[in-house]
Amino acid sequence: MMLFQKKSKKSKSQLEFGIESPTTPDRNFAEGGRSFYFFDFDDNVMNLPTLLFLFHTETGDEKAISTREFSLISHELGKLGFWKDYEIRLDEQTGTFRRFRHHHFNLWERIKGKKQPLVEDLVKIIKENEQLWKGPSWNFFWHAVHNSRPLSIITARGHRPQTIKEAIEILLLHRHISRRPNYLSVYPVSNSDIRVQLGDSNKTWHTAKLKQEAIKFSVHEAFKVYGQNPHHRFGMSDDDPVNIKLIVDAMQDLKKTYPENSFFVIDTHKGQLSKREIVKEGVQSPQALAGRQLNLFND
Repeated sequence: MMLFQKKSKKSKSQLEFGIESPTTPDRNFAEGGRSFYFFDFDDNVMNLPTLLFLFHTETGDEKAISTREFSLISHELGKLGFWKDYEIRLDEQTGTFRRFRHHHFNLWERIKGKKQPLVEDLVKIIKENEQLWKGPSWNFFWHAVHNSRPLSIITARGHRPQTIKEAIEILLLHRHISRRPNYLSVYPVSNSDIRVQLGDSNKTWHTAKLKQEAIKFSVHEAFKVYGQNPHHRFGMSDDDPVNIKLIVDAMQDLKKTYPENSFFVIDTHKGQLSKREIVKEGVQSPQALAGRQLNLFND
């Protein structure tokens, strides 16, 4: 893939992918095979400034923290140190994850053009230096979009799928991606309707379990739309170690059912990049990826 230096007001030396870059055919396209790219979004494709809110158990006072901070202290909530007296509250409109959920706007808010939190946060962050908001899987995402690879977004957020697409449309408007993604599926797995669709009718499943089912649904959707071809390849990138474990489990199950297809898991925890292929004998050892690599798969 051709790379070139694009002048930017914010960074004249930063490496950019050109809108004019040529597209590359899928490796297995001649055999009818496609490469399917599955992405977690937060801290993976993009680093967004969306805040969580923890609540003091006695006073009810809120404490706003980032997703990265939450990943570091979540095990201390209600148990240790400063966070001993703080808790999570699950109300979708007023609770801990309210900016990760769909908001129900009143008539006046709709007239004023109020946007969903994801859209607000994305519009805000892309005004900053790109090195701040492009996540460890951004290059993979850009490559998949630019080359019209079938793409799925599988995120812990609880927005409606259309909100995810609306946010990504802003990236297209500002020319951070070259074209509209070739969506296979969009699963914001904390969304109530999506949970039911995935089989969690009692709303009791953990996020990692929901993502696991969303992967299986997306693979089955791929076969439905593109045909059941042994040359299809599937790769999922995520930054959460708990999610990664269940993603590996899901792909091991899929490998048993579809042994001729290839399945890859990309771990971007703490900004590191490592890849494992699911093989008949189990899981290959993690393989470090070059920072500028554009493809999730072995070529």
